[in-house]
Amino acid sequence: MNLIPLILASGSPRRKQLLEQIGLEFSVLPSDVIEDFSLPLPPEAFTEHWAREKAKNVAEKHPDSLVVGADTIVILKNKILGKPSSKKEGTEMLSKRSGQTHTVITGVCLELKDQKICETFSEETRVTFQHLSENEIQDYIEIYSPLDKAGSYGIQDWFSVCVKKVNGCYYNVVGFPLSAFYQKYKAIISTF
Repeated sequence: MNLIPLILASGSPRRKQLLEQIGLEFSVLPSDVIEDFSLPLPPEAFTEHWAREKAKNVAEKHPDSLVVGADTIVILKNKILGKPSSKKEGTEMLSKRSGQTHTVITGVCLELKDQKICETFSEETRVTFQHLSENEIQDYIEIYSPLDKAGSYGIQDWFSVCVKKVNGCYYNVVGFPLSAFYQKYKAIISTF
């Protein structure tokens, strides 16, 4: 039982599943913040900014709850890749990363407005893909339709066979850095 209500300000089924995996009780109330990818910030600051905005958006309506906002991006050659807007864009994203190493960054914010707590951090993981054939990419896009995933893939589904190496937190690539989050969460709730 949580000492204070916990809210996940995200509609991501993967984030919900990861928080359930570690036994937390929480509500899901996705923020209605729309990200602007043209915001001129370095990648870590970009993810932290949007995680904070998402948490703040929900915390305004629930000031007595600990609200968790998160934002995940994929970086390839200093370019931010968000969620693909179409199958064509998803195919292009995967083709460009065939045999390459890219970086996954997730920003997380824990906000408890009533207590003036706003803890923000980011986690970075490097992922190397195998060389991907055009058929593998096309089949993956058609069968798994990863349009709701940053970078157009899910490491937790069939695409796992295309990942050569992960350097950093695996769960960060799924969409939420569990261990880093839990350490911050524990530190906050220990004060109550």
